[in-house]
Amino acid sequence: MSELNLTDVAKTYGSVDVLKNINLDIERGELIVFVGPSGCGKSTLLRMIAGLEKISGGTLEIEGQVMNDVPPAQRGIAMVFQSYALYPHMTVRENMAFALKIAKMPTAEVDAAVERAARILQLEPFLDRLPKALSGGQRQRVAIGRAIVRDPKVYLFDEPLSNLDAALRVATRIEIARLKEAMPDSTMIYVTHDQVEAMTLASRIVVLANKGIAQVGTPLELYETPDNEFVAQFIGSPSMNLLPGVITQTGERTVIKLDGGGTAVSSVPTDASDEGKQVNIGVRPEDFLPVDNDPILQGVVDFTEALGEVTLLYFAAKEGEDPTIAKLPGVQRDMRGKTVSVSADPDKVHLFHGGISMRK
Repeated sequence: MSELNLTDVAKTYGSVDVLKNINLDIERGELIVFVGPSGCGKSTLLRMIAGLEKISGGTLEIEGQVMNDVPPAQRGIAMVFQSYALYPHMTVRENMAFALKIAKMPTAEVDAAVERAARILQLEPFLDRLPKALSGGQRQRVAIGRAIVRDPKVYLFDEPLSNLDAALRVATRIEIARLKEAMPDSTMIYVTHDQVEAMTLASRIVVLANKGIAQVGTPLELYETPDNEFVAQFIGSPSMNLLPGVITQTGERTVIKLDGGGTAVSSVPTDASDEGKQVNIGVRPEDFLPVDNDPILQGVVDFTEALGEVTLLYFAAKEGEDPTIAKLPGVQRDMRGKTVSVSADPDKVHLFHGGISMRK
């Protein structure tokens, strides 16, 4: 039995569908990350699991028990919000103990739970301080500690790092990863718009789009074998390049004549029925390599971004079209305005037909 099961879950506001046909099984001990574009329903789905939003259709089960109509406080869930939501007049100890005292837990058990959470989160030196005396990262740890003391079945994190500056985001992200290692049997569901958080924290990533789930998989599965063009372009920064063309030769190695005049070879196998199909090839910017012969793309570099360890080359595009981007290692000087030819290893060339991956 999975820890948490969503079956045909839907959310509507009046006649407007926000989410539909959400099917997902989450195992005990997983850290699942919800990602997707703004407005795709990430936080709404999280709030439905928490009981803060009513489920319009389908069922939510936790440890085999249907939770659709169970009040939030009785679901065995603890939620960490992006706004910390700490009581400013209470010390760290009092903030962490508050929910347990409301539940009339014995004082000795409350103290033991708070001490345990403070030890895990390295908050012991700050237990008698007020929130105003803490940094943003420390306040977020207190908010997480307030969840830990309740010993819930499932932890929910709603963009917990979005209010932190860049350096604190990195530090707190590492702390959350260490927290998960210290609590291997705890199940966590985490919403973020930050791909680095998703790729580094997740056991599996759930990509939400078009009111449903576009793909579920480990971070590397989504990066290396996206099921569709949306996931291919959403995961990774800069996003995967998509170039249109026609299949001219099928077999274990597929040859594609590109609309721009180049030729691509992909190790995605095809058969005779695929010949002549209109397809898009997908190549990640870092998989492009400069070549002298048989390029996938030959174009003028319209703009460059030198980032130190890599240089991004933006090829000139027609008006209204996205530029093709190549990511080359190191500092590439004086490339703007030059004509550059690039190709890619056939194993790195993805094939999409009708927006869906052709990888069998």
